[in-house]
Amino acid sequence: MPRSGLLVAVYVPTALLAFGQGLLLATLPLHAANFGVSTFLISLAVAAAALGTLVTDVPAGALLAQIGLRRAMLVGSGLVALPTLVLGFGGGYEVLLVLRVLSGIGTALWALSRHAYITESVPNASRGRSLSVFGGINRIGTLAGPAVGGVLGEALGLRAAFVASGVLGLVALGLAARYVRPGAQSAGASTRRTRWTTVGRLLRTNRRDLSAAAVAQTCAQTIRAGRQLIIPLYGAVTLGLDAAEIGFIMTFAALLDVAMFVPAGMVMDRFGRKVAAVPSFAVMAFGVALIPLATGYLGLLLAAAVVGFGNGMGSGTMMTLGADLAPPGATGEFLGLWRLIGDAGAVGGPLVVGAMAAAFGLKGSAYALAAVGLAATLTFALLVKETRVTPLEPAT
Repeated sequence: MPRSGLLVAVYVPTALLAFGQGLLLATLPLHAANFGVSTFLISLAVAAAALGTLVTDVPAGALLAQIGLRRAMLVGSGLVALPTLVLGFGGGYEVLLVLRVLSGIGTALWALSRHAYITESVPNASRGRSLSVFGGINRIGTLAGPAVGGVLGEALGLRAAFVASGVLGLVALGLAARYVRPGAQSAGASTRRTRWTTVGRLLRTNRRDLSAAAVAQTCAQTIRAGRQLIIPLYGAVTLGLDAAEIGFIMTFAALLDVAMFVPAGMVMDRFGRKVAAVPSFAVMAFGVALIPLATGYLGLLLAAAVVGFGNGMGSGTMMTLGADLAPPGATGEFLGLWRLIGDAGAVGGPLVVGAMAAAFGLKGSAYALAAVGLAATLTFALLVKETRVTPLEPAT
Protein backbone atom coordinates (compact mmCIF):
# COMPACT_ATOMS: atom_id res chain seq x y z
CA MET A 1 0.00 0.00 0.00
CA PRO A 2 1.37 3.47 -0.84
CA ARG A 3 2.33 5.60 2.14
CA SER A 4 -0.47 8.09 1.40
CA GLY A 5 -2.99 5.24 1.31
CA LEU A 6 -1.72 3.90 4.62
CA LEU A 7 -2.04 7.36 6.14
CA VAL A 8 -5.71 7.71 5.24
CA ALA A 9 -6.62 4.05 5.73
CA VAL A 10 -4.97 3.40 9.07
CA TYR A 11 -3.23 6.38 10.65
CA VAL A 12 -6.04 8.95 10.36
CA PRO A 13 -8.74 6.54 11.61
CA THR A 14 -6.43 5.65 14.50
CA ALA A 15 -6.07 9.32 15.42
CA LEU A 16 -9.84 9.86 15.23
CA LEU A 17 -10.61 6.86 17.42
CA ALA A 18 -7.91 7.86 19.89
CA PHE A 19 -9.23 11.42 20.08
CA GLY A 20 -12.72 10.06 20.62
CA GLN A 21 -11.54 7.90 23.50
CA GLY A 22 -9.57 10.86 24.84
CA LEU A 23 -12.83 12.81 25.13
CA LEU A 24 -13.91 10.26 27.74
CA LEU A 25 -10.79 10.22 29.90
CA ALA A 26 -11.87 13.12 32.09
CA THR A 27 -15.64 12.67 31.69
CA LEU A 28 -16.22 8.91 32.02
CA PRO A 29 -15.25 8.68 35.73
CA LEU A 30 -17.39 11.73 36.50
CA HIS A 31 -20.32 10.33 34.50
CA ALA A 32 -20.11 7.02 36.39
CA ALA A 33 -19.93 8.91 39.70
CA ASN A 34 -23.23 10.65 38.87
CA PHE A 35 -25.01 7.30 39.33
CA GLY A 36 -24.18 7.49 43.04
CA VAL A 37 -22.08 4.31 43.05
CA SER A 38 -18.96 3.52 45.07
CA THR A 39 -15.41 4.33 44.06
CA PHE A 40 -14.86 0.67 43.20
CA LEU A 41 -17.87 0.64 40.84
CA ILE A 42 -16.60 3.85 39.23
CA SER A 43 -13.28 2.12 38.64
CA LEU A 44 -15.13 -0.88 37.21
CA ALA A 45 -16.88 1.38 34.70
CA VAL A 46 -13.52 2.83 33.67
CA ALA A 47 -12.03 -0.67 33.36
CA ALA A 48 -15.03 -2.13 31.48
CA ALA A 49 -13.69 -1.40 27.99
CA ALA A 50 -10.33 -2.92 28.89
CA LEU A 51 -12.20 -5.96 30.24
CA GLY A 52 -13.97 -6.38 26.89
CA THR A 53 -10.63 -6.14 25.13
CA LEU A 54 -9.12 -8.64 27.54
CA VAL A 55 -11.61 -11.41 26.86
CA THR A 56 -11.42 -10.83 23.09
CA ASP A 57 -7.65 -10.60 22.58
CA VAL A 58 -6.91 -14.28 21.95
CA PRO A 59 -9.92 -15.07 19.72
CA ALA A 60 -9.35 -11.80 17.86
CA GLY A 61 -5.72 -12.72 17.21
CA ALA A 62 -6.79 -16.09 15.84
CA LEU A 63 -9.45 -14.45 13.66
CA LEU A 64 -6.99 -12.24 11.79
CA ALA A 65 -5.82 -15.04 9.53
CA GLN A 66 -9.41 -16.21 9.02
CA ILE A 67 -11.29 -12.99 8.22
CA GLY A 68 -8.41 -10.74 7.14
CA LEU A 69 -7.11 -7.44 8.44
CA ARG A 70 -9.65 -5.30 6.59
CA ARG A 71 -12.71 -6.99 8.06
CA ALA A 72 -11.15 -6.95 11.50
CA MET A 73 -10.53 -3.20 11.21
CA LEU A 74 -14.09 -2.49 10.05
CA VAL A 75 -15.83 -4.64 12.64
CA GLY A 76 -13.54 -3.33 15.35
CA SER A 77 -14.01 0.36 14.59
CA GLY A 78 -17.78 -0.13 14.33
CA LEU A 79 -17.92 -1.78 17.74
CA VAL A 80 -15.93 1.09 19.23
CA ALA A 81 -18.14 3.78 17.68
CA LEU A 82 -21.73 2.57 17.95
CA PRO A 83 -21.92 1.64 21.67
CA THR A 84 -20.21 4.91 22.56
CA LEU A 85 -22.73 6.88 20.51
CA VAL A 86 -25.63 5.09 22.20
CA LEU A 87 -24.32 6.10 25.63
CA GLY A 88 -24.77 9.72 24.64
CA PHE A 89 -28.54 9.28 24.60
CA GLY A 90 -29.25 7.58 27.91
CA GLY A 91 -28.91 4.45 30.00
CA GLY A 92 -28.13 3.66 33.61
CA TYR A 93 -25.00 2.30 35.24
CA GLU A 94 -25.59 -1.27 34.02
CA VAL A 95 -26.04 -0.07 30.43
CA LEU A 96 -22.82 1.91 30.75
CA LEU A 97 -20.94 -1.23 31.78
CA VAL A 98 -22.33 -3.38 28.96
CA LEU A 99 -21.72 -0.85 26.21
CA ARG A 100 -18.20 -0.09 27.40
CA VAL A 101 -17.43 -3.83 27.29
CA LEU A 102 -18.67 -3.91 23.68
CA SER A 103 -16.39 -0.99 22.83
CA GLY A 104 -13.52 -2.91 24.36
CA ILE A 105 -14.26 -5.89 22.11
CA GLY A 106 -14.04 -3.58 19.12
CA THR A 107 -10.77 -2.16 20.40
CA ALA A 108 -9.25 -5.65 20.47
CA LEU A 109 -10.09 -6.28 16.81
CA TRP A 110 -8.99 -2.84 15.65
CA ALA A 111 -5.75 -2.74 17.64
CA LEU A 112 -4.63 -6.26 16.80
CA SER A 113 -5.22 -5.87 13.08
CA ARG A 114 -3.09 -2.70 13.00
CA HIS A 115 -0.36 -4.17 15.20
CA ALA A 116 -0.13 -7.31 13.06
CA TYR A 117 0.07 -5.28 9.85
CA ILE A 118 3.00 -3.20 11.07
CA THR A 119 4.76 -6.21 12.61
CA GLU A 120 4.67 -8.10 9.32
CA SER A 121 5.58 -5.07 7.17
CA VAL A 122 8.52 -3.49 9.03
CA PRO A 123 12.01 -5.00 9.59
CA ASN A 124 13.33 -5.41 13.13
CA ALA A 125 16.00 -2.73 12.65
CA SER A 126 13.42 0.05 12.25
CA ARG A 127 10.55 -1.52 14.16
CA GLY A 128 11.00 0.63 17.25
CA ARG A 129 10.64 3.86 15.29
CA SER A 130 7.67 2.56 13.30
CA LEU A 131 5.74 1.42 16.36
CA SER A 132 6.70 4.40 18.52
CA VAL A 133 5.40 6.69 15.75
CA PHE A 134 2.27 4.60 15.61
CA GLY A 135 1.94 4.88 19.37
CA GLY A 136 2.56 8.60 18.97
CA ILE A 137 -0.39 8.86 16.60
CA ASN A 138 -2.57 7.40 19.33
CA ARG A 139 -1.11 9.88 21.79
CA ILE A 140 -1.68 12.80 19.40
CA GLY A 141 -5.29 11.67 19.10
CA THR A 142 -5.71 11.86 22.87
CA LEU A 143 -3.74 15.10 23.25
CA ALA A 144 -6.64 17.54 23.23
CA GLY A 145 -9.29 14.93 24.03
CA PRO A 146 -9.47 15.31 27.82
CA ALA A 147 -9.62 19.10 27.68
CA VAL A 148 -12.23 19.14 24.92
CA GLY A 149 -14.22 16.44 26.69
CA GLY A 150 -14.09 18.40 29.92
CA VAL A 151 -15.27 21.59 28.24
CA LEU A 152 -18.09 19.69 26.49
CA GLY A 153 -19.07 18.14 29.80
CA GLU A 154 -19.23 21.49 31.52
CA ALA A 155 -21.07 23.25 28.68
CA LEU A 156 -23.48 20.57 27.40
CA GLY A 157 -23.45 17.82 29.99
CA LEU A 158 -21.20 14.79 30.34
CA ARG A 159 -23.15 12.74 27.77
CA ALA A 160 -22.14 15.18 25.02
CA ALA A 161 -18.62 13.75 25.14
CA PHE A 162 -20.02 10.28 24.35
CA VAL A 163 -21.92 11.63 21.33
CA ALA A 164 -18.84 13.38 19.98
CA SER A 165 -16.70 10.29 20.55
CA GLY A 166 -19.20 8.05 18.76
CA VAL A 167 -19.42 10.36 15.75
CA LEU A 168 -15.62 10.43 15.41
CA GLY A 169 -15.63 6.64 15.54
CA LEU A 170 -18.12 6.49 12.67
CA VAL A 171 -15.93 8.79 10.58
CA ALA A 172 -12.97 6.48 11.28
CA LEU A 173 -15.10 3.51 10.19
CA GLY A 174 -15.96 5.27 6.94
CA LEU A 175 -12.32 6.04 6.15
CA ALA A 176 -11.23 2.46 6.85
CA ALA A 177 -14.06 1.10 4.69
CA ARG A 178 -13.08 3.41 1.84
CA TYR A 179 -9.29 3.12 1.87
CA VAL A 180 -8.18 -0.19 3.42
CA ARG A 181 -7.43 -2.47 0.49
CA PRO A 182 -9.75 -5.51 0.31
CA GLY A 183 -6.91 -8.01 0.03
CA ALA A 184 -5.20 -7.06 3.32
CA GLN A 185 -4.55 -10.31 5.16
CA SER A 186 -2.54 -11.41 8.17
CA ALA A 187 0.31 -13.62 7.09
CA GLY A 188 0.36 -17.00 8.73
CA ALA A 189 0.73 -20.73 8.38
CA SER A 190 -1.83 -22.56 6.31
CA THR A 191 -3.89 -24.03 9.13
CA ARG A 192 -5.06 -22.87 12.53
CA ARG A 193 -3.53 -25.94 14.19
CA THR A 194 -0.12 -25.26 12.66
CA ARG A 195 -0.16 -21.64 13.81
CA TRP A 196 -0.98 -22.57 17.40
CA THR A 197 1.66 -25.31 17.32
CA THR A 198 4.22 -22.66 16.34
CA VAL A 199 3.17 -20.48 19.27
CA GLY A 200 3.29 -23.43 21.67
CA ARG A 201 6.83 -24.32 20.62
CA LEU A 202 7.96 -20.74 21.13
CA LEU A 203 6.45 -20.69 24.63
CA ARG A 204 8.20 -23.93 25.58
CA THR A 205 11.57 -22.94 24.11
CA ASN A 206 11.65 -19.49 25.74
CA ARG A 207 9.43 -19.87 28.79
CA ARG A 208 11.75 -18.00 31.18
CA ASP A 209 12.20 -14.98 28.92
CA LEU A 210 8.53 -14.87 28.02
CA SER A 211 7.46 -15.19 31.68
CA ALA A 212 9.62 -12.21 32.66
CA ALA A 213 8.30 -10.20 29.72
CA ALA A 214 4.72 -11.08 30.69
CA VAL A 215 5.18 -9.89 34.28
CA ALA A 216 6.80 -6.66 33.08
CA GLN A 217 4.05 -6.06 30.53
CA THR A 218 1.33 -6.60 33.14
CA CYS A 219 2.86 -4.18 35.64
CA ALA A 220 3.57 -1.61 32.92
CA GLN A 221 0.01 -1.58 31.62
CA THR A 222 -1.37 -1.49 35.17
CA ILE A 223 0.30 1.82 35.97
CA ARG A 224 -0.49 3.19 32.50
CA ALA A 225 -4.20 2.46 32.90
CA GLY A 226 -4.35 3.34 36.58
CA ARG A 227 -2.99 6.84 36.01
CA GLN A 228 -6.03 7.62 33.84
CA LEU A 229 -8.28 7.08 36.85
CA ILE A 230 -6.23 8.25 39.83
CA ILE A 231 -5.58 11.71 38.34
CA PRO A 232 -9.22 12.69 37.63
CA LEU A 233 -10.52 11.05 40.81
CA TYR A 234 -7.93 12.72 43.04
CA GLY A 235 -8.59 16.03 41.34
CA ALA A 236 -12.37 15.80 41.70
CA VAL A 237 -12.75 14.07 45.08
CA THR A 238 -9.75 15.33 47.06
CA LEU A 239 -9.02 18.70 45.46
CA GLY A 240 -12.54 19.66 44.31
CA LEU A 241 -11.54 20.47 40.72
CA ASP A 242 -14.18 20.59 37.98
CA ALA A 243 -14.27 18.61 34.75
CA ALA A 244 -12.66 21.37 32.68
CA GLU A 245 -9.74 21.79 35.11
CA ILE A 246 -9.15 18.04 35.23
CA GLY A 247 -9.35 17.84 31.46
CA PHE A 248 -6.70 20.52 31.00
CA ILE A 249 -4.39 18.77 33.50
CA MET A 250 -4.66 15.53 31.56
CA THR A 251 -4.19 17.27 28.24
CA PHE A 252 -1.03 19.01 29.46
CA ALA A 253 0.32 15.65 30.58
CA ALA A 254 -0.60 14.21 27.18
CA LEU A 255 1.31 17.04 25.47
CA LEU A 256 4.52 16.02 27.22
CA ASP A 257 3.72 12.39 26.43
CA VAL A 258 3.38 13.13 22.70
CA ALA A 259 6.62 15.12 22.63
CA MET A 260 8.62 11.99 23.47
CA PHE A 261 7.44 9.41 20.92
CA VAL A 262 10.07 10.17 18.25
CA PRO A 263 13.03 10.07 20.69
CA ALA A 264 11.62 6.90 22.23
CA GLY A 265 11.65 5.09 18.88
CA MET A 266 15.18 6.25 18.10
CA VAL A 267 16.41 5.05 21.49
CA MET A 268 14.78 1.65 21.02
CA ASP A 269 16.33 1.06 17.62
CA ARG A 270 19.78 2.43 18.45
CA PHE A 271 20.34 1.37 22.06
CA GLY A 272 17.69 -1.23 22.85
CA ARG A 273 14.12 -1.69 24.03
CA LYS A 274 15.11 -1.81 27.72
CA VAL A 275 16.98 1.51 27.51
CA ALA A 276 13.64 3.14 26.73
CA ALA A 277 11.42 1.03 29.00
CA VAL A 278 13.34 1.13 32.29
CA PRO A 279 13.58 4.93 32.75
CA SER A 280 10.05 5.32 31.39
CA PHE A 281 8.39 3.33 34.15
CA ALA A 282 10.74 4.65 36.83
CA VAL A 283 9.70 8.22 36.01
CA MET A 284 6.02 7.21 35.87
CA ALA A 285 6.25 5.59 39.31
CA PHE A 286 7.85 8.76 40.72
CA GLY A 287 5.14 10.95 39.17
CA VAL A 288 2.29 8.84 40.56
CA ALA A 289 3.93 8.99 44.01
CA LEU A 290 3.78 12.81 43.75
CA ILE A 291 -0.03 12.81 43.38
CA PRO A 292 -0.80 12.45 47.13
CA LEU A 293 1.47 15.43 47.81
CA ALA A 294 -0.63 17.73 45.60
CA THR A 295 -2.66 20.29 47.55
CA GLY A 296 -4.19 22.13 44.61
CA TYR A 297 -4.45 22.50 40.85
CA LEU A 298 -0.77 23.30 40.26
CA GLY A 299 0.45 20.41 42.39
CA LEU A 300 -1.67 17.90 40.51
CA LEU A 301 -0.61 19.48 37.21
CA LEU A 302 3.06 18.93 38.12
CA ALA A 303 2.51 15.30 39.15
CA ALA A 304 0.51 14.56 35.99
CA ALA A 305 3.21 16.22 33.86
CA VAL A 306 5.89 13.93 35.32
CA VAL A 307 3.69 10.89 34.68
CA GLY A 308 2.99 11.99 31.10
CA PHE A 309 6.67 12.63 30.37
CA GLY A 310 7.59 9.20 31.72
CA ASN A 311 4.92 7.47 29.68
CA GLY A 312 6.12 9.22 26.54
CA MET A 313 9.65 7.95 27.14
CA GLY A 314 8.27 4.44 26.69
CA SER A 315 6.10 5.14 23.64
CA GLY A 316 5.71 1.95 21.61
CA THR A 317 7.90 -0.17 23.91
CA MET A 318 5.26 -2.80 24.67
CA MET A 319 4.13 -3.07 21.03
CA THR A 320 7.74 -3.31 19.85
CA LEU A 321 8.62 -5.97 22.41
CA GLY A 322 5.57 -8.00 21.38
CA ALA A 323 6.48 -7.66 17.71
CA ASP A 324 10.04 -8.78 18.46
CA LEU A 325 8.80 -11.86 20.29
CA ALA A 326 6.13 -12.89 17.75
CA PRO A 327 7.07 -16.02 15.73
CA PRO A 328 6.89 -15.79 11.92
CA GLY A 329 3.79 -17.55 10.60
CA ALA A 330 1.70 -17.04 13.74
CA THR A 331 1.86 -13.29 14.32
CA GLY A 332 -1.85 -12.78 15.03
CA GLU A 333 -2.09 -15.67 17.48
CA PHE A 334 0.98 -14.59 19.45
CA LEU A 335 0.01 -10.90 19.50
CA GLY A 336 -3.43 -11.91 20.77
CA LEU A 337 -1.76 -13.63 23.74
CA TRP A 338 0.65 -10.72 24.21
CA ARG A 339 -2.15 -8.18 24.27
CA LEU A 340 -4.13 -10.42 26.64
CA ILE A 341 -1.28 -10.14 29.13
CA GLY A 342 -1.05 -6.37 28.75
CA ASP A 343 -4.79 -5.88 28.84
CA ALA A 344 -4.95 -7.83 32.10
CA GLY A 345 -2.82 -5.01 33.45
CA ALA A 346 -5.04 -2.42 31.78
CA VAL A 347 -8.06 -3.91 33.53
CA GLY A 348 -6.12 -4.22 36.76
CA GLY A 349 -4.99 -0.57 36.81
CA PRO A 350 -8.38 1.04 37.50
CA LEU A 351 -9.36 -1.87 39.75
CA VAL A 352 -6.19 -1.46 41.82
CA VAL A 353 -6.97 2.23 42.18
CA GLY A 354 -10.59 1.53 43.16
CA ALA A 355 -9.84 -1.30 45.59
CA MET A 356 -6.96 0.53 47.28
CA ALA A 357 -9.03 3.72 47.48
CA ALA A 358 -11.84 1.83 49.21
CA ALA A 359 -9.38 0.33 51.71
CA PHE A 360 -6.83 3.12 52.24
CA GLY A 361 -8.18 6.22 50.50
CA LEU A 362 -6.99 7.85 47.29
CA LYS A 363 -3.57 8.70 48.72
CA GLY A 364 -2.91 5.07 49.62
CA SER A 365 -4.19 4.06 46.20
CA ALA A 366 -1.66 6.35 44.50
CA TYR A 367 1.21 4.89 46.50
CA ALA A 368 0.09 1.35 45.64
CA LEU A 369 0.03 2.24 41.94
CA ALA A 370 3.50 3.77 42.23
CA ALA A 371 4.72 0.49 43.73
CA VAL A 372 3.39 -1.35 40.66
CA GLY A 373 5.37 1.04 38.47
CA LEU A 374 8.50 0.32 40.50
CA ALA A 375 7.89 -3.41 40.01
CA ALA A 376 7.68 -2.84 36.23
CA THR A 377 10.96 -0.92 36.32
CA LEU A 378 12.86 -3.60 38.23
CA THR A 379 11.46 -6.47 36.15
CA PHE A 380 12.47 -4.82 32.90
CA ALA A 381 15.90 -3.92 34.25
CA LEU A 382 16.81 -7.25 35.80
CA LEU A 383 14.84 -10.03 34.11
CA VAL A 384 13.63 -9.11 30.62
CA LYS A 385 15.89 -10.05 27.71
CA GLU A 386 16.94 -7.34 25.27
CA THR A 387 15.31 -8.12 21.92
CA ARG A 388 16.70 -5.34 19.67
CA VAL A 389 19.23 -7.59 17.89
CA THR A 390 18.17 -11.17 18.64
CA PRO A 391 14.49 -11.42 19.57
CA LEU A 392 14.37 -15.03 20.87
CA GLU A 393 15.68 -18.48 20.11
CA PRO A 394 13.69 -20.03 17.28
CA ALA A 395 10.97 -22.43 18.34
CA THR A 396 12.08 -26.03 17.82
